[in-house]
Amino acid sequence: MTDEPVSLLSDGQSWDRLSSVALGRLVTAFAGEPEIFPVNFVVQGRTVLFRTAEGTKLFSAVAKSTVVFEADDHNVAEGWSVIIKGRAQVLKTDAEIREAEGAQLLPWTATLKLHYVRVIPSEISGRHFRFGPEPDRSDTFA
Repeated sequence: MTDEPVSLLSDGQSWDRLSSVALGRLVTAFAGEPEIFPVNFVVQGRTVLFRTAEGTKLFSAVAKSTVVFEADDHNVAEGWSVIIKGRAQVLKTDAEIREAEGAQLLPWTATLKLHYVRVIPSEISGRHFRFGPEPDRSDTFA
């Protein structure tokens, strides 16, 4: 990390950050409108895995197939954000489901979530933020 207020994370650093949290946001489009869903997730083999029930989240995630996934975290001194662009795939084969079940991904709410969805990234980007006071505006203009 640098002392800069914003720095880019490498792919490995981005995956490490994602692996350290369990709540993210899935962004899809449904009927031409953007949709965003909070999901609990795990990282498995440089993919993002979550469970869902029937409904808009499942339909919109796989109907368009292209999704964006974002997770972040912070403390009083610093924070980070990681964004994945990729495709969503509902797991269907016995082998895929067995592998997903090994991730020990449990629903947070008392609802039946029968479908595993894997986000397979085509792109990952991450940023690290150091918090601090806003610079003096007179220093930024000549």
